[in-house]
Amino acid sequence: MSILVVDVGTSGVRAGVVRPDSSIDHVHFVEVLPTSPAPAFVELDPTAIARATLEVAQRTLLGAGEVRGIGVANQRASVIVWDRRTGEPVGPGIGWQDLRTVGMCLALKEQGITLAPNESATKLGMLLDMADPERKRDLCFGTVDTWVIWTLSGGTLHVTDSTNAGVTGLRLADGTGWDERILEALRIPAGVLPEVVDSSGVVGEACVLEGSPAICGIAGDQQASLVGQGCTLPGMAKATFGTGGMLDCCIGHVRPAFIRRGEAGTFPICAWQRAGRITWGVEAIMLSAGTCVEWLRDDLGVIDSAADSEEIAASCEDTGDVWFVPALVGTGTPVWDFGARGTFVGITRDTRRPEFVRAVLEGIAHRGADLLEAAESDTGLEIDRLRVDGGMCDNDTFVAALADAIGRPVEVSPVREATTLGAAYLAGMALGIWDGEHEVAAAWKPGRVVEPTNGDIRRAASRERWLTARERALNIVPELSALEF
Repeated sequence: MSILVVDVGTSGVRAGVVRPDSSIDHVHFVEVLPTSPAPAFVELDPTAIARATLEVAQRTLLGAGEVRGIGVANQRASVIVWDRRTGEPVGPGIGWQDLRTVGMCLALKEQGITLAPNESATKLGMLLDMADPERKRDLCFGTVDTWVIWTLSGGTLHVTDSTNAGVTGLRLADGTGWDERILEALRIPAGVLPEVVDSSGVVGEACVLEGSPAICGIAGDQQASLVGQGCTLPGMAKATFGTGGMLDCCIGHVRPAFIRRGEAGTFPICAWQRAGRITWGVEAIMLSAGTCVEWLRDDLGVIDSAADSEEIAASCEDTGDVWFVPALVGTGTPVWDFGARGTFVGITRDTRRPEFVRAVLEGIAHRGADLLEAAESDTGLEIDRLRVDGGMCDNDTFVAALADAIGRPVEVSPVREATTLGAAYLAGMALGIWDGEHEVAAAWKPGRVVEPTNGDIRRAASRERWLTARERALNIVPELSALEF
């Protein structure tokens, strides 16, 4: 009754087995890093991803034994195009962070079509222009999940799920089909597109693996993390703090009223699809989180390791009224400003290294509070606690600062990457191992719970100071601030 999960992130491919008690074992990882051949370019090696997928899956099964099914989790919106007959990629994969199609997005906007450069649509159009300008070849497009499933099925399955399809920029707003207007504008043939299937449901067999287990769970990384942390009922929310930060909130079967972005800056997402029915959510985004700690370590030399930030920040009681806005590459929800820049406010001669480091951690925590408040505003739901995962959640000082900033309990995931659990739950629901969303919600057991220590008055004052600092960080590069996607 176990589930094999293949999880393709931005740094590599991981596989592990999830047992019916939600424990994870026999985990194997192969590093597959993106490359950046030019500024703003981010490329993936599809062949290396396929090879790593088979390696980690086979090594995991060798130790773990038979599994009932397979779940797939993946970085979203990255694009791979390959020849249907040979299975050979026609070029590099283009990562979701790649910004080379900004100009194409701006040109399309003049035509009344709004697409963001981090969505798949313009990346696919660009790859097709390079590999098949006449649109005569028999090619396949896929996000990373599609490529992984093609690999596991020996080229018999060309599918994606609604969580991944929904962030390509190619779908209708209600998730019922592909947007013909956008396909026509980018000259994307319908035959290139994968079939969209349930996130939880049997779609075929992984015939290249021993026993040909059923592929029955698919989700983009953030939605997988949402499910993995048991946020399967309306009003439940999780945040993942890695290089950047994303907060996702489950809202139920009714889609948000806004088409692309709510007034508070969140985006509607398909949280998962089961038995043909979509459960919707909203997503709030910060562009810089853990990367700020990496900046302290790698570029400033203020700390020797990311782990040092916890102890150093904890050596002072507060920041001495120093505030840091983590906008190293712009902001995100709720004020989308690509021209905002990282900002320190309140530095004095008395500011020491501990206050400096603590200000960075607290700044990221306040951005987390921004995301939560935006999700509540755009959904009308009250989020009474926040579940968290990601590398930064190993930092107790940061988690305590987050609890104080949001003014409610923070529940830390028992595993750093909850994506694996989420993909397993989706696959397991399809096989009857978990009996639906309520049982998945009941399976959640936090690794630890951190309560806020600030009272309401102190928290309100802190948030007011933070918002003042955030305002100072905006519109530093007016040309970029003017960009809107």
